[in-house]
Amino acid sequence: MKTLLQGKQVRLTQVTKEDLEAIADWYHNSNFSRLFDALPAAPRTMDQLESWLQESNESNNQYTFSIRNESNEFVGYVELESILWIHRNGWVSIAIGDEEYQGKGYGMEAMQLLIDFAFYECNLHRLQLTVFSYNQPAISMYEKLGFKKEGTHREFLLRDGQAFDMHLYGLLDYEWIK
Repeated sequence: MKTLLQGKQVRLTQVTKEDLEAIADWYHNSNFSRLFDALPAAPRTMDQLESWLQESNESNNQYTFSIRNESNEFVGYVELESILWIHRNGWVSIAIGDEEYQGKGYGMEAMQLLIDFAFYECNLHRLQLTVFSYNQPAISMYEKLGFKKEGTHREFLLRDGQAFDMHLYGLLDYEWIK
């Protein structure tokens, strides 16, 4: 039997207060914020992040996991959120804020573990996500995972005097089952 939330390079664990400190540091980097969120790139306080985590922990339609590498270092986090249980749909997202952990396959494996969790443990039928058109590394990863581009919010985001699209991607359970 396969081990839930454990891969070859990473494992998914509970988010800790120390993880929140690292996440707070990420928000001091506008490049991270601009890849991750449509909101203005601005620092987040520990109080804001603690509130976010508490809401996640108390929610019956959200799961947030830390991504830890082989050395048990905090690499990032993944979320399965906004679950509509009656329709078996959920949103997924991933954040890896330190460049030293990017491009090493951690994100791909963490997303595989999260997708397995969503489809096999939570019995969801559909996962979806949004991604900005300028985030090509993320788009490439999502497409390798099997997500299909389903639509585009044209010129959704205005940054530095330019308009950028936001794409919607979806993945159905029978597309994931191998």
